[in-house]
Amino acid sequence: MSAILEARDLTRDYTVSRGAFRSHATIKALAGVSFSLQAGRTLAVVGESGSGKSTLARLLTLIENPTAGSLLIDGEDVAHASAATRQRLRREIQIVFQNPYGSLNPRQMIGKALEEPLLVNTSLSSAERKAEALSIMAKVGLRPEYYHRYPHMFSGGQRQRIAIARALMLKPKILVLDEPVSALDVSIRAQALNLLASLQEEFALAYVFVSHDLSVVRHIADEVMVIYLGNAVELGERAAIFDNPQHPYTQALLSATPVADPTAKRQRILLSGEPPSPFAPPPGCAFHPRCPLAFDRCRVEKPPLERKQGRDVACWAVAA
Repeated sequence: MSAILEARDLTRDYTVSRGAFRSHATIKALAGVSFSLQAGRTLAVVGESGSGKSTLARLLTLIENPTAGSLLIDGEDVAHASAATRQRLRREIQIVFQNPYGSLNPRQMIGKALEEPLLVNTSLSSAERKAEALSIMAKVGLRPEYYHRYPHMFSGGQRQRIAIARALMLKPKILVLDEPVSALDVSIRAQALNLLASLQEEFALAYVFVSHDLSVVRHIADEVMVIYLGNAVELGERAAIFDNPQHPYTQALLSATPVADPTAKRQRILLSGEPPSPFAPPPGCAFHPRCPLAFDRCRVEKPPLERKQGRDVACWAVAA
């Protein structure tokens, strides 16, 4: 099956001012990330805060352009596409933000918020837009009378359902879910995740699921990509990553994940020091200052993401 979404060495740098008498600095937020995603599958992107997960989400949804690399949607390179093609491709990939409280206009009724993407991107009549909005509301479990209500009249879980409905209005093929359940109460997270799973099955959606919650990732993902300081360090099937992680950073992340079984024993791996500054990433492997397996080659040569132990790993210490 061909990939519906493909990233090739995506890079994103930001130039920031350091004051009137100092030269500008460059932040390397994303340092060459590659992956492919098929329809109906979920790729989870995990890592610490500041690792580049949300930057990747903005690049995938065409909110920002990559500094280097290419992004292909349905085989078409977004970076070299015409303005008309980019506008069409934007409809194929939509985003659901983390905070349902901040992603909705408090002065706009829910029905109008859902119709807005159709108003901007289609020539549907007012009656047709309303019919589409009511149809999508039914798909996500919202009653028709909610159409004339405002965001403050809903719970957090209901607002996230509204945000999901709005992302589906243009019938996209890909959804980028940026921490979609982290702002919800634990009691309703399962409802939101089950809703996403049913929508994926019904519409054959591809999901890019950005999260720091590995227990949620284990439930929903087909593949997992681990990012550290803008670099993809491990990428593979969910079972391979969770059952037998190879990269030292992945091992440390998983060792910190709570386990529901009280009899299970897991050795916690504590990393020394803080993540390096993105203003001045270390030479060689970005993880080497905190890695217990680092040796001389790690400090001078960046490891490529290559196939080892049944998944892609960027680590000189992992045997092929």
